[in-house]
Amino acid sequence: MKDYIEQRTLEIAKYILREGATVRQAAGIFGVSKSTVHKDMTERLPKINPLIAAMVKEVLENNKAERHIRGGEATKRKYKAMNE
Repeated sequence: MKDYIEQRTLEIAKYILREGATVRQAAGIFGVSKSTVHKDMTERLPKINPLIAAMVKEVLENNKAERHIRGGEATKRKYKAMNE
């Protein structure tokens, strides 16, 4: 694996852990696609640092479990703004 990919993977992982960020948020901050972040976190990170990978996996699973709530809130704000 190239050094810059390994470095990016670790930086994204640290950001996700620090901020509790979603894949989408991390992709926006680092200027890469959601697919790249997902691949970095699920395939590359476990090879680089299994301990950090396990912690990131927990955050991402929690975000996935809560996404229906965030989506519902976004829809609620959207329709509230349309009716004002």
